[in-house]
Amino acid sequence: SRHAFEVKSVATDDGHEQRRQIVSGRHMVDVSQPQFTWRAIIVGLLFGTILCFSNLWFGLQSGWISMMSLQSSLVGFAVFKALEHVLDVPFGPAENVVLQSTAVATATMPLAGGFVGILPALKLLEESESNGARTVLNFGQLCAWGLALTFFGVFFAIPLRRQTIIKEKLRFPSGTATAQMISVLHKRPDPTLVDEQLQAETTALNGVARDHGTFVRRRGIATAADNTSDNSQEDTDDEVQMDNISVDDVKWVTKLIILFVSFTMSGVYALLAHFFPIIAALPVFGRRASTVWAWNLMPSLSYAGQGIIMGLPTCIWMLVGSVVGWGILSPLAKNEGWAPGSVTDWKTGSRGWILWISLAVMIAESIISLGLVGTKELLLALGRLRVFYGKCKTSGSLLSQPPEEVTTPNTLGQSVDGDTNVPKTVRLVAEEDLDEVDPRFLVPAWVTWGGLFASTLLCMGIVKALFDIPMYDTLIAVVLALPLAVLGVRALGETDLNPVSGIGKVSQVVFAGIMPGNLVGNLVAGGIAEAGAQQAGDLMQDLKTGHLLNASPRAQFVAQMIGSVFSVFVTAGAYLLYNKVYPIPGPQFPVPTAQVWLDMARLVNGHPLPPHVWPFIAAFSILFALLPAIAVIVKNSGKEYFAFGPWTARTSTLLRWWPSGIAFAIGIYNTPNFTLMRVIGALSTAVVTEVVVSRHKHSGIRSDVLRGHDEAILRRKIAMLAIILASGFVLGEGTFSFFILLSQAF
Repeated sequence: SRHAFEVKSVATDDGHEQRRQIVSGRHMVDVSQPQFTWRAIIVGLLFGTILCFSNLWFGLQSGWISMMSLQSSLVGFAVFKALEHVLDVPFGPAENVVLQSTAVATATMPLAGGFVGILPALKLLEESESNGARTVLNFGQLCAWGLALTFFGVFFAIPLRRQTIIKEKLRFPSGTATAQMISVLHKRPDPTLVDEQLQAETTALNGVARDHGTFVRRRGIATAADNTSDNSQEDTDDEVQMDNISVDDVKWVTKLIILFVSFTMSGVYALLAHFFPIIAALPVFGRRASTVWAWNLMPSLSYAGQGIIMGLPTCIWMLVGSVVGWGILSPLAKNEGWAPGSVTDWKTGSRGWILWISLAVMIAESIISLGLVGTKELLLALGRLRVFYGKCKTSGSLLSQPPEEVTTPNTLGQSVDGDTNVPKTVRLVAEEDLDEVDPRFLVPAWVTWGGLFASTLLCMGIVKALFDIPMYDTLIAVVLALPLAVLGVRALGETDLNPVSGIGKVSQVVFAGIMPGNLVGNLVAGGIAEAGAQQAGDLMQDLKTGHLLNASPRAQFVAQMIGSVFSVFVTAGAYLLYNKVYPIPGPQFPVPTAQVWLDMARLVNGHPLPPHVWPFIAAFSILFALLPAIAVIVKNSGKEYFAFGPWTARTSTLLRWWPSGIAFAIGIYNTPNFTLMRVIGALSTAVVTEVVVSRHKHSGIRSDVLRGHDEAILRRKIAMLAIILASGFVLGEGTFSFFILLSQAF
């Protein structure tokens, strides 16, 4: 049951007992299954550690990090499925939520802790730029740095849950997809369908009460009439069939086999590339294009997997960025003498020259996108204030008003406990309250605000000790990071993209005025903002998953904290290991995001731009500042189609393929070999999907009524299997590469 309904007996003035049935409005945590268990935590930590190693590898190589929440839930389920004959208590969906929350928190520390961006950027600072500040950290200092950034974003995410998940019901696509995966694995109904039906019934409940109607039970969701007879069930046979189809899915064993096979294939490639490095840079465009202009093909299955996960539209715009950056602008800068050094040199080559254009695109799109989200949030807040003020004027003090209650006639001839002569009294509650859990399962307010205060003090003290940055400057950085984290969480909830890089750049711009000339302080301030947005976003995705599956938010919060603290020490050790074996930055790990952070810090602190790059920066900045604004206009136009001469495009399709500035910028700051394999992976998946769907359409379907529904379910299955295949590719190379690293280090 998704909601609890209290049945109370009260004495009326005439001495008769009247039973009051109150809609208490509590989203039920399923107490029939374990919520927080150490077995889920341990498996989550183990798998999260593997993900952490993989993320650190790819983050240092190309700046790419993945949450892997879907994969965590699948692997966790497989582990406990194999052990189910020795388990006293079955492994349930709520435990799986805790497991994947732990794994995600452990996996994403390379980004949240700045190990793939801020820390390598500090190493790249010249002695004259560091002003004597520490730029290289030992293990203990790395752990302290990680702990300084770990907590405040997590604590700040807790108050955001009610507004974004409960009230506004933002989708958080990755969190929703993970909930669907877990529900399929544990043979539960699709929680998104249940949630939509529940929301509709919530509105209906209030409306029915005002109309003196009755409550009924629909689609297995408990309402007030659950205490009547089963005759109140109103689902038709067709509805039940559709519901059954919607939860049909590929067996978990098949998914696990796909994951294992793809993991092994990618691992084998990693071994071959290690012993035969020539296969990692195939000169498919000719020898000159390879040696002079850095156009190679790296047949890495892991990058093909990344392309599958990113999706074809994103990869196409990466390819556009790569063609513009490495195919047009790089030769232009080289041939005109604006960047006379080697093409791949960050300082004198065209790689460093085009990086400024990439940075400009990211800043322009991020600032405009965050500004649009902030404006929307401000308008919503003003609207809520107007409504509240209007209610206060018309109703007096809202706080003094008792809950609205309506007595309804017993039109079904039945009531609570079979008493047919007792009227029913229904208390109306706010719709958002109908989807909140019992306070016992929420994180207490004193923990939230006390933890936020303590974690801010911890951050201030550690940053002061490590980098000698004044504590009040760190306090400003944390305070600035919090509203930026709100914007990041909202963007994540609506688009599944958390603009953490753009958020960090905004903080750098602000701190150029607060700490002028202090490049170390500028980088640290950007890292604090990025960490806050990253940690808050990760937890909000997990909380959305838990909300859909009736899991305890408090258990998820504890899991996030355990995973984050554990990962600080794991990531610090792995980072030092990478630095011991490989030069960072270097040919194997160019760390492009570190170069972006460093160039931004230099730019906002008055360092000159390379020659002749300014007109290109201005042009691309204007273009990618306009595109997000135009996208909002298109989205809010209300039109279903847009015509472009003889072509007509559906609005949703147009927005799906809308130019992405971040993807375009990534295509520029990464060498083409990374982008090409991503495009190949995404394009192959798209082609296979269309071929399978086309054959399905012509294979004879049961009925025309279910044709469209069957196609949607088929696409969902293909997409899920493709994500699992891609995850195996990513994990295989990342894991095998880490073991290769261990063999070289010891």
